Amino acid sequence: MPSKAVLEQKQALVSELSERLKSSVAGVIVNYSGITVADDTKLRKQLREAGVVYTVAKNTLIKRAAENAGVEIDEAVLNGTTAIATCDSDYIAAAKILNDFAEGSKSGFEIKAGFMDGRKMSVDEVKTLAKTPSKETLLTQLAFGLNATIAGLAIAIKAIVDKQTEGEEAPAAEEAPDAE
Repeated sequence: MPSKAVLEQKQALVSELSERLKSSVAGVIVNYSGITVADDTKLRKQLREAGVVYTVAKNTLIKRAAENAGVEIDEAVLNGTTAIATCDSDYIAAAKILNDFAEGSKSGFEIKAGFMDGRKMSVDEVKTLAKTPSKETLLTQLAFGLNATIAGLAIAIKAIVDKQTEGEEAPAAEEAPDAE
């Protein structure tokens, strides 16, 4: 049986992880085996800069934290070396960074599963999410689309006005009497 201090540490970690999972909009679970310290440091820096929290934890602790938070995680993925990345504001950041890293990794680093708004996601769903453009890119595309629509509307209205005034002659300027 573990000592009281060890048990308290584990309970604190489960509590902290539960709160993080509750406040997260999305998360990704990975197998981090084979990753070098240098690669891990670069990955963690990238995740931190994107506002993603990355934690290596025991599978049983992740399972308990997910249960406490009401987050669905397939128990089958909770084996081997496991890390979990969560973000409380960006649905795509963790998936995008970890998927890019996994694709470029020659080690055993791989995505196991994910979750979004408390519902579990398969590896394929996480990879699809990772390919989604960022919020800023989507907003930019929307702005360009709206701008093009407005410009097209303005051109159409001008063409209608030009067509209506095409048959009419411009009114003759009134002649002012000469002041002689």
